[in-house]
Amino acid sequence: MSGTAQSPYALVIPSVGRPSLDRLLETVAALDTGAVHPGPVEIVVVDDRRETTAAGIRLAPLMPMVGGDPVRVVRGYGRGPAAARNRGWRAVDRAVDWIAFVDDDVELPTTWARDLAADLADCPPDVAASQGRITVPLPADRPSTDWERNTASLEEADWATADMAYRRSVLEEVGGLDERFPRAYREDADLALRVRLAGYRLVRGRRHILHPVRPADVWVSQRVQAGNADNALMRRLHGPHWRTQAQAPAGAFGWHVASTAAAAAAVIGAVGRVAGSRGAGRLAGAGALAWTALYGRFLGQRLAPGPRPGDPGFTAELRQMILTSATIPPTAVWHRFRGWRQHRSTGSWPVRPRAVLFDRDGTLVHDVPYNGDPAQVDPVDGARGLVDRVRAAGLATAVITNQSGIARGLITRDKVDAVNERIDRLLGPFDSWQICPHGPAENCPCRKPRPGMVLAAAQALGVRPEECVVIGDIGADIEAAQAAGARSVLVPTRVTRAAEVADAPATAPDLATAVELVLDWSSGRQPDPTLTSTPTQDGEQSTT
Repeated sequence: MSGTAQSPYALVIPSVGRPSLDRLLETVAALDTGAVHPGPVEIVVVDDRRETTAAGIRLAPLMPMVGGDPVRVVRGYGRGPAAARNRGWRAVDRAVDWIAFVDDDVELPTTWARDLAADLADCPPDVAASQGRITVPLPADRPSTDWERNTASLEEADWATADMAYRRSVLEEVGGLDERFPRAYREDADLALRVRLAGYRLVRGRRHILHPVRPADVWVSQRVQAGNADNALMRRLHGPHWRTQAQAPAGAFGWHVASTAAAAAAVIGAVGRVAGSRGAGRLAGAGALAWTALYGRFLGQRLAPGPRPGDPGFTAELRQMILTSATIPPTAVWHRFRGWRQHRSTGSWPVRPRAVLFDRDGTLVHDVPYNGDPAQVDPVDGARGLVDRVRAAGLATAVITNQSGIARGLITRDKVDAVNERIDRLLGPFDSWQICPHGPAENCPCRKPRPGMVLAAAQALGVRPEECVVIGDIGADIEAAQAAGARSVLVPTRVTRAAEVADAPATAPDLATAVELVLDWSSGRQPDPTLTSTPTQDGEQSTT
């Protein structure tokens, strides 16, 4: 992987550690690369599991390919593929022109790197993205199952990030993917629409990938109905004609509503009949008849293209279709209603901050381990004026602080409160204080790096977690923000580890620069990229 490509690109792979990742990495390692087409200049695997293990993500299949070139695993915090892809491309060196996204369940042919280089070379400046072509291998000895046909629909999907390369500058301009899409569904269509609205084109390249059908259980088709909540978000963001704009085919939601209404009528009528209500029997009968007809129609549509009697897997497919054809309609309706409620006031992306959550020790005040003496409170330079700037901009303020000294018996809660009151007099008043008194072994949900205090502060301030920015000095602050869905800025000190600096989505050399960055975000301005650059430092973790 030596040499310089005409259009340098990095490869970003979000993953939840599925076995298919090993196969993908094997195909990456086997890519046909050379001096003319050297392949990715950087590979970032985003570990998007909620809880990581000591083993972590294996990069062994890549080792023969990359030698000493940059290959990294970064944490994704289990917030879904949109957030993981943002985490990945923001971790890439800013000098890289293109970000190539691939999913962890695809396979790359050996020619993929050469073909991608050719595709990118063909992109004029007004082209923001190039999509690869997807091939889904299907069985040759029988018709495809419902789940196999569902996967095969990716072959016709527009702008699927299973293989999609974007200009980094365009991702920065539009704020990346909308992290409010929690599934691998509609987040790519939303990004494509916003990129088009920004005046760019998206094109299909000549390269292709393989997308094998993943193993699935009986209820997979019911679980994917959760995407109806994302359809509600798309309508909220892009209006009632979003399907036309996104080139997304219409679904069967209208039929699901009718089936659910018929079932509800049958149940209500049956209950009324038991209670002796007049006309309830007719309502129950009409509802049951309508539901039976709609159920039969849906079941027949799903079975008709699938395996026939005598084909391998027919019995299992028949059982799955019989069960899920009854449960899919009410599930789809429920998720659409849930999405409508959740997103009825959702605004555009990227979300502008409405609150800043400050870490205490090492961020607002100089760190005195297990401090219980108000006289030792020493604010960092300019802290009062900087917090006042945040308030003057209309942003709420809060402090989130681990105080494990209480659990360790080194200080009392009263002493911690006295220190906090002193900080509030010097720098406040803050709109909320969130304190975790627990020790590391207590496994509480509030202790950073867990998101409890971030979520509690957002609730106390009346804002959503994604409308918060956490400013802190160690990795635990940043991980808590990421896990909660908030933004974050790391301000390294002598105790900040180099790995924490490298892992942070945004860094600043001091509190003043961090506040400036937050104010840029809150006003909708694009910050100067140099604001988030800072030298790495080695040190030991803070004791709190």
